[in-house]
Amino acid sequence: MIANIALPRIMKVGRGAVNQVGTLLEELGATRPLIVTDSFMLTTPSVDSIMHMLRQSGLEVAVFSGVVPDPTTASLSEGVAAVQDHQADIIIGLGGGSAIDTAKALGLLSRQGGQMRDFKAPRVNNGPSVRVVAIPTTAGSGSEATQFSIISDTETHEKMLCAGISFLPVAAVIDYELTLSMPPRLTADTGIDALTHAIEAYVSRKANSFSDAFALSAMRAIGPSLRLVYADGSNANAREAMMLASTQAGIAFSNSSVALVHGMSRPIGAHFHVAHGLANAMLFPSVTEFSVSAAAPRYADCARALGIVSSSSSDQYAAESLVAELHALNRDLEVPTPEAFGIDRAAWEEKIPLMAEQALASGSPGNNPLVPDAEQIQGIYQEIYA
Repeated sequence: MIANIALPRIMKVGRGAVNQVGTLLEELGATRPLIVTDSFMLTTPSVDSIMHMLRQSGLEVAVFSGVVPDPTTASLSEGVAAVQDHQADIIIGLGGGSAIDTAKALGLLSRQGGQMRDFKAPRVNNGPSVRVVAIPTTAGSGSEATQFSIISDTETHEKMLCAGISFLPVAAVIDYELTLSMPPRLTADTGIDALTHAIEAYVSRKANSFSDAFALSAMRAIGPSLRLVYADGSNANAREAMMLASTQAGIAFSNSSVALVHGMSRPIGAHFHVAHGLANAMLFPSVTEFSVSAAAPRYADCARALGIVSSSSSDQYAAESLVAELHALNRDLEVPTPEAFGIDRAAWEEKIPLMAEQALASGSPGNNPLVPDAEQIQGIYQEIYA
C-alpha cells in the first residue's frame, strides 16, 4: 500500500516560536493576514502581541473573533465576510481546535463558496483555499498539522468531518508557552484527545510506517507527562512534551485516520454540547475494550510505548493492560460519564439510534480494527452512560 503523506510546508517548533510569526508571514509572501480567534483570546496578551509583530513587519492585519466552541455552520458566515472584506491573503488560526478548524473552513468557503455540508466526507477536498497559518494554544487537537476540519451543521446537528488538502495549513507555529495557562479540565480533555489520535492512528486499518512513527513517539511523550501536567500546569517540561506530542499525533492521524472513538464522539458533541476531547475520553476505554481482540499486537505496542508494561510482556497481557490504563486515566483525570456530566438518561437514550447512524455515516468506524454495526455502536453508547 502506498501512503499519501501531506504536511504543513513550514513548522516552527519550540519555546518562543510565536515571536517569529512576522518573519514567517514574510517568508510566505503574505501582506494582509486575518487573525481568526475567539472572544476569550482577545482577553489574553497573545492577540495584541501578534498584531504588534505583524504591523512591525509592515503587514495589514485584522481580527475576526467570532469563533465558537465546536464551530457550527451558522458561525461561519460572518467569518467569510471578514475574510473577503479584509481581502485577506492568509488566515491565522489562533486558539484551540475550534479556532483552527474555523480558520480552515473560512479559507475554503472564501475561495469556493457554497455551504460546509457540500464539502463533508466522503468528499475529498483538494480545491483552492486561502492559506492558513495555525497557532495552537491547547495541546490536543493536532489540527495545526491535519487535513481535516470539523464543523457542526446547525440545521441537522450533525458534526461533519471535512477532509482533504484544502484544509491543510501551509504553516504551523508550535510554542508550548501558549499552553501554560490552560486550566486542569481543558488540559485533561485535550491531552486525552491527543492520546486518542495517537492510538487510533496506530491501530487504524489505514496505518502506515510513516504515521506509526509519529503515533508511537506521541505516546512515549504522553505516557509520563499527562498526569503530571494535569496536577501541575506550570510544569514546563510536561507542557512542552504534551505540545509536541499533540502535533505528532495530529500528523499521525492526518496521514492515517481516526477510527471508532472519533466516529462516536462527534455525535455526542453535536447533540449534547460535550467538548470534543471530553467526548473522546468518555468513550475511549469502552471502545478500546470492544476493539482490542481484533488487533492485540498493535494495542500491545501502544501499552509498551506508554510505559505501562515492559517490552517483554506478552501481547495479550499488554493489550489488556492498556484497557485497564485507560480506565485508570479517566479516574485520575476525573473524566465524567455522560450521566455525571448532566445529560438526562431519557434524552441520551432517545438520541442513541441517530448517534449510531451518524457515527457510521462519518466513515471513521470503518477504519477500526473491529468494524462495528449499528447495534454494537448503540450498545457502547448504552454502556458508557453511567
